Amino acid sequence: MKNNNPKGILLILIAMFVISIQDAIMKYIYSNVSLYEVYFIRTLVGFLIIVLFMKITSKPIIFTTHYPFLTSCRVTLFFFGFSSFYISLTIMPLATATALFFVSPFLITIFAKFLLKEQIGPRRWLAVIIGFVGVYIILNPNFDNFDYLSLTPVFCAFCYSLSIIIIKKTSVKDNVYSQILQFYIGAAIFSLIFYFLIGDGQYNTIDHPAYQFIFQKWFSNSKITLPYLIAIGFIAAFSFLLIFTAYRISSPSVISPFEYSIMLWATFYGWIFFDEIPDLKTIIGMSLIVFGGIYIFIREKAKDQLIVTEKPLR
Repeated sequence: MKNNNPKGILLILIAMFVISIQDAIMKYIYSNVSLYEVYFIRTLVGFLIIVLFMKITSKPIIFTTHYPFLTSCRVTLFFFGFSSFYISLTIMPLATATALFFVSPFLITIFAKFLLKEQIGPRRWLAVIIGFVGVYIILNPNFDNFDYLSLTPVFCAFCYSLSIIIIKKTSVKDNVYSQILQFYIGAAIFSLIFYFLIGDGQYNTIDHPAYQFIFQKWFSNSKITLPYLIAIGFIAAFSFLLIFTAYRISSPSVISPFEYSIMLWATFYGWIFFDEIPDLKTIIGMSLIVFGGIYIFIREKAKDQLIVTEKPLR
């Protein structure tokens, strides 16, 4: 198939726009909903939409995997990784959490070196260092009084990066639709486990936004939150289809840098809805992360090693 890069870029830009809406909704409702309640509804709605899409487009619906262990690891990493990202939205600005998540290209580069034995040149290592300097500037850690929950977006990036390395392996025999269905099933199972363990709200005893987000009683404010949760599920499925289509019709190394447009939307929504204005150090840190990440994309294209750009963002 001939690459249609302009259309791919447009689809990525739209996808980043709608994903940032999802994150803004999550930040807006977190005080009235439980984290794993969100995950369960998001997963259920997304699963139904993807299956419907596959039915309409006559794609085979396959739930099984050729890689049971690796798939279990991938699903677990995705689930707990993005759980930590959503937790981060309770304690930090939307733009900051989004920027810190984009440490993932640097982590993927490191994992590709040591787990996939990819050759990484000195210029890409320099880009990795620049990216981590950006993270350090944003976090500005005072280790005497450092809130380690500030690392939750970085933990998300760590889990996401490992899962991308696994996808590099499992995509040999498992198609992308099977892999997303496997994630939805795994996420639903994990969410239900948390429902039976903590869903009654009995452990919601600490006055901290992150703690309350995790342990709040399920469906305690469903009349308020259910429309938002359904919207999140639609957005998640829709953005996945947009991103997958973009990567299918375009050159990954061309369209991947446009994923950074989500930082602009995160900054905009943070300012409009939550009165969050990034300070100078955050802007400098974000700029270094973007510069380092885009340079890695450029070097991958030059070396024809599409690891960071192998698969969609989320």
